[in-house]
Amino acid sequence: MKQSPAALLAATALLALPVLAATATDAAGTVAQLKQQADAWDRAIIAKDRAAIEANMASDFRDIDGHGNVADKAQFLEGITDAQLTIDPYTVPDLDVRLYGDVALLSGTTRMSGSYQGKPFKSNYRYIDIYVHRAGVWRVVSVQISKMPD
Repeated sequence: MKQSPAALLAATALLALPVLAATATDAAGTVAQLKQQADAWDRAIIAKDRAAIEANMASDFRDIDGHGNVADKAQFLEGITDAQLTIDPYTVPDLDVRLYGDVALLSGTTRMSGSYQGKPFKSNYRYIDIYVHRAGVWRVVSVQISKMPD
């Protein structure tokens, strides 16, 4: 019995639904994992937990700061764990995660405060963290911030 093209299309669509549902479930799980990972990284930065900060970073990590300066992994770690830097707890109220296969873009805004060399600071910025999935693990490979007005 010969089926119409519309019937074949409908049958194909029905067969694809479980695959699409599984993919959506996997994506939701990955997004939740990355949100938890990013939150843990922020807490590690506030606590100056160098081992936890470094564990989230890829070996080829780089940072572009709000002035356009570029730092590699070692330079970023030295700066963020500097004994003269204190960062107050902060939140990211609008964290957004977009997945592109083995690449994830995490972006948001934050208002950060603290002190450096005994002087208080406030910094409002928008950021994007780029994560890559390698060998079964998500690691941040690049961070870039753009300063925003107070």
